[in-house]
Amino acid sequence: MKQKNNSKQIRRVALMGLFFAMSLTFSFLENMVVIPGLPPGIKLGLSNLVTMYCLFFLGKGSAYGLALLKGLFVFLTRGPVGAFLSLCGGLLSVTVMAIADFGTKKRLSYTALSILGAVSHNVGQLIAARFLVNQFLFYYIPVLLLSGLVMGVLTGTMFGYLAPYLKKIDC
Repeated sequence: MKQKNNSKQIRRVALMGLFFAMSLTFSFLENMVVIPGLPPGIKLGLSNLVTMYCLFFLGKGSAYGLALLKGLFVFLTRGPVGAFLSLCGGLLSVTVMAIADFGTKKRLSYTALSILGAVSHNVGQLIAARFLVNQFLFYYIPVLLLSGLVMGVLTGTMFGYLAPYLKKIDC
């Protein structure tokens, strides 16, 4: 029995390592893609696909762990300011999606949860930026809300198509 539990833990750690690598790969790819007309700092949020998988199929702890790992990686590659923004956005995003998903009797769609996650990620980064520059950037709120809505719809729709296949991953 102990060996079976140990094997399951090893499998889960390896799987989380793979998901972390996938998340970084998605972030790298979306940084390479330049979409004309997008305001500064607006990205597709493809790594949110991995975070959503962790939250919905592996649990809140895995999703928070992934957000922390992503923040640590940003610290190592972009410094403390980027890490602070990443952590605030990522942790608020996971928290809002977890509350919305687990705190309601009727499950929201993946698209609705993704929109909530994307908008809250942007809000978390905006709040963090307020502390860094000592002023609130009101003028950027509409841009962040609109981009969170659009990108949340895109990633949520993509996740909805992938979810039936992702459920088959045994961990």
